Amino acid sequence: MSATKGKIQTVRGLINPDELGITLTHEHILFDSTDPINEPNSEKERKWRNQDLGASRRKVFNEPVSLDNIGLIYHHGWKNKDNGRLGDINTAVEEVNVYKALGGKSLVEATSIGIKRDAEGLLKVSNLTDTHIIMGGSFYVHQYHPKWVTQNTSEDLAEIIINDITMGVDGRNIKTGIIGEVGCSHPLHPEEEKTLIASAIAQKETGCPILIHPGRDEHAPLIAIDILEKAGADLKNVIMGHLDRTVFEKDTLKRIGEKGCFFEWDLFGREKAYYPANELIDMPSDAKRIADILWLANEGYSSKILIAHDVCTKVQTLKYGGWGFSYILSFIVPRMLQRGYNQDLINKILISNPSQALAFTK
Repeated sequence: MSATKGKIQTVRGLINPDELGITLTHEHILFDSTDPINEPNSEKERKWRNQDLGASRRKVFNEPVSLDNIGLIYHHGWKNKDNGRLGDINTAVEEVNVYKALGGKSLVEATSIGIKRDAEGLLKVSNLTDTHIIMGGSFYVHQYHPKWVTQNTSEDLAEIIINDITMGVDGRNIKTGIIGEVGCSHPLHPEEEKTLIASAIAQKETGCPILIHPGRDEHAPLIAIDILEKAGADLKNVIMGHLDRTVFEKDTLKRIGEKGCFFEWDLFGREKAYYPANELIDMPSDAKRIADILWLANEGYSSKILIAHDVCTKVQTLKYGGWGFSYILSFIVPRMLQRGYNQDLINKILISNPSQALAFTK
């Protein structure tokens, strides 16, 4: 039997599922999303920078995050370079330690190739906080793909993903424990279809779970699932992320469930209805997330639900006035208990479900 079968792979090595404890399944501890936004790439963005802000505020795009600009940055999100950089080890340790003090034990660090995954940094954070960190792999959305991705086949890319799982990232013996977040746009870019297929191939070889970042469309998760299924992926070992901003029809949720995937609501704490990445939808409130999850649990899917915050900007961290990794444990769990959840269901969502979702099948 393989050494990984039934185990969870962290940056410090393999652990048993019962060692995982309370787990957030989609976060970013060390991360950099700035590369594709160095210059305005759309008429809308040029208008935002040159007109909407006024001459005195155009420079906000290149300013460090501060009290002077945090309101604009919070509204416009990733358009500010500094906001998309999470690279300080000491800050990361402080943020994770607050989560740990509330009972948190493990985090999935979903940074994949293209958004500056930092294996050595994650190992340092894991050791300094004594928490389990499961590091991501595969490739983010096509705008962030390294140029060499286009020159390789799905089979070639699968070998890279497999090597990160079995040998470690950049030969450092620090191994990925999840294939993802695998980035998808809508409509799906051909290069993203290629990386989806590569991820399925890598899963078939290793038994490592897959985490999907679907495109921003109601049908995008099912499109990704169809490609994975045709490529031979084990859908029971797939997590469909970002459901909060993607799926609004209960029938779609049921169709995802019928395929066997795990459901992930991973944007807790983002209650501002305006969503700059897709202005055609309103970001749901945490109350809506809580209600939708309870509905799904009552439909028979309580063992397939996962939650997180997807911290990926400075303004989401405690240091810059955000909620950090501790918000779910501090504020959401008490609200859940007020709104029809029992402790057994919460333990499922935070402990037993992650221990199943993150376990290798080979």
